[in-house]
Amino acid sequence: MIQSSVQQADILIVDDTPENLRLLSSMLEEQSYKVRKATNGKQALKAIEAQSPDLILLDILMPEMNGYQIAKHLKSLDSTRDIPIIFLSALNDTMDKVFAFDVGGVDYITKPFQVQEVLVRVRTQITLRNQQKQLREQNQKLQQEIKERQKIESALRVYIHAVSHDLRNPVTGMLMILNNLLSKKSSDSPSSLTVNTNILEQMANSCDRQLNLLNSLVETSDTDLQGISLNCQPLDLVTFTQQLITEWQPIFDKNKVGLNHTLPSSLPQVQADSTQLWRVFDNLFSNAIKYNIPGLSLTLSTEIISDKKAKIKSCNQWIKYTISDNGVGINPEESEKLFELYKRGKNVGKIKGLGLGLYLCRQIINGHGGEIGVIPSNNSGVSFWFTLPVLPSKKS
Repeated sequence: MIQSSVQQADILIVDDTPENLRLLSSMLEEQSYKVRKATNGKQALKAIEAQSPDLILLDILMPEMNGYQIAKHLKSLDSTRDIPIIFLSALNDTMDKVFAFDVGGVDYITKPFQVQEVLVRVRTQITLRNQQKQLREQNQKLQQEIKERQKIESALRVYIHAVSHDLRNPVTGMLMILNNLLSKKSSDSPSSLTVNTNILEQMANSCDRQLNLLNSLVETSDTDLQGISLNCQPLDLVTFTQQLITEWQPIFDKNKVGLNHTLPSSLPQVQADSTQLWRVFDNLFSNAIKYNIPGLSLTLSTEIISDKKAKIKSCNQWIKYTISDNGVGINPEESEKLFELYKRGKNVGKIKGLGLGLYLCRQIINGHGGEIGVIPSNNSGVSFWFTLPVLPSKKS
């Protein structure tokens, strides 16, 4: 509920007649108002600049700068526009009063004034002033709450999209394995099926990654609902990449994708979240397949580089992955925006998508301290690359 307190309100009286100043200040101070006085326009403006009052009692007929001029000046400034002004004047003509309201006055008291009338009018304006302040504060608070709610809703939308977006690839791979198995069942014994141990291990690993992905999404904090929650451990990239290729091979085969890779026999370990890193490859592989016709050629390569300008100054070496294709390419002008939230290239046509995958890739790689980028080309393929910091070797 809005309070209408009048205690300690700051009132500035501007009048070139000392007797009026004494009378007005005396009766207002008796009502516990804080009173300041000015005998001309220059003094009044200095007093207002030093501290904005809650109310101004302003005489009209003053030398050098009259009350109308003072009011016009105050109403022209953002910092003083909202200060209420009650004009005090011996001028009793209707046009004088009209002009007083036109220049921003909220009330007009004719001299000689009655004490009780002045007090009532002052009390009314101070109450309105307090109510306006409280309404302004409440409105600012409400606007801030609305912004925070919109921010949370936007983050929640990204979170939900991330769940549906990144579970699609592992579920699709699992479904392809199951369909392949079912297609091989014997007509003599349709209720039984012999399954290779390697296939079962592959399915178990896929289920494990799906569960880890769900857990990482659920564990994401309320303040960062972007679907990124890192649990970094030392990671052998050679083994990791080989498992990745094995699980993606059925999808490559279905889409007639040829994968060329020259993995080294060993690579330095990195401190990484394997589940989140898998998401990066999932998005880059699936995008290459989705935006190109069957028969695509993919090339996966790794190299060790030094980057003195990297974010992690203590890291001297980085692993750089590059995934290149010979597809339709990407417009160089659009490449800089590809990693922004819900951004998609103009050449996607009717292909469905949210424009979320590359944004998530950037969030994940940046979360690891690395960088991600693209080398575009209009019609001769595209190369995506990202870096991961090498885990420092333990000194003996």
